[in-house]
Amino acid sequence: MTLEEVHGQDNSETTDRMQIIGTALEELLVSAKKQDCLTVGVYESAKVMNVDPDNVAFCVLATDEEYECDIALQIHFTLIQAFCFDNDINIVRVNDIERLAGVVGTDESEEPKDAHCILVTSPNVDAWKDPALDKLRLFCEESRGMYEWVPTITLPER
Repeated sequence: MTLEEVHGQDNSETTDRMQIIGTALEELLVSAKKQDCLTVGVYESAKVMNVDPDNVAFCVLATDEEYECDIALQIHFTLIQAFCFDNDINIVRVNDIERLAGVVGTDESEEPKDAHCILVTSPNVDAWKDPALDKLRLFCEESRGMYEWVPTITLPER
């Protein structure tokens, strides 16, 4: 077997794994939304983290090219990441905010929600047994083992 063949297999396995992880994230968000365990928005998420950090099961940060130069948003992201690290909250990044906003839906006024930060919360730790959350926790743990502290996930296309 040549080096190119080995790398080709690795790329295929990595692509398959990322698709599985992207699907798991989407499943988790849909499930959490149905159970009313989703907090959407930077400021709303900061409030939840400040009041009850033990209630936060997972954090998703989202941005795209349009918001990369938004200094205030990047400062919020840095603070949220630090808070998540300090409180052992798994955190991932998604680069398609429009797709993520489509998954979490709209608010009462039918406007798209501010999907820059999304928290999956759990009112009772024992009650939250979601296989998608377990997959994402394992993915985050493996990523930290490779020194990727905030891994990036791509949501599957619809």
